[in-house]
Amino acid sequence: MVNTRSAAAIIAGGLATRFGGQDKSRLHISGLSIISRQVAMLQPLTDDLFVVATQRERFADTTLRVVPDVLPGTGVLGAILTALESTDADRVLVVACDLPFLTTALMQRLLDLASDADGAWVHTPSGAEPLIACYRRHAAPRVRQEIEAGRLRAADLGRVLTLGEIGLDELRTFGEPSRLIANINSPKDLSTIENS
Repeated sequence: MVNTRSAAAIIAGGLATRFGGQDKSRLHISGLSIISRQVAMLQPLTDDLFVVATQRERFADTTLRVVPDVLPGTGVLGAILTALESTDADRVLVVACDLPFLTTALMQRLLDLASDADGAWVHTPSGAEPLIACYRRHAAPRVRQEIEAGRLRAADLGRVLTLGEIGLDELRTFGEPSRLIANINSPKDLSTIENS
């Protein structure tokens, strides 16, 4: 029987140096933390929702499973590998913990696109979004090979994986693109979003 289960991983391994170490997943937008928004958005799509993070204690107040990086110090690509190796689901959604406006419909579309490829991601004129994506678990060995070869740019995964894409035109069908994929990397980003 083909495994059609899906999982979802919130990638929260960064040190948030531009936020003075403050946990970006706990930032509040319109009264709700980003992680609360993401959990609500992802729960309809999976029964295996977890966090990839080095510091488990950061999420001790949640019911989420927390998985440390399998290859510490390998950045986003290592986090993607960890997500793929931490579930038995066939398709694994991955989202950065600082994206407050992703929608269930957008993530469902990524799941659907990934069914006929090694995965799928959002790809706009600004480039690929490797942490607004879905990857198939069978791609894990190729991701690991990239890491072992010292090629750590997650945005280059399209060179070794066949990835479906949601381009700018399709992205617009889910909402205003700049808001959908807006991430909170700095206090200025937070201020801009709060005032928009």
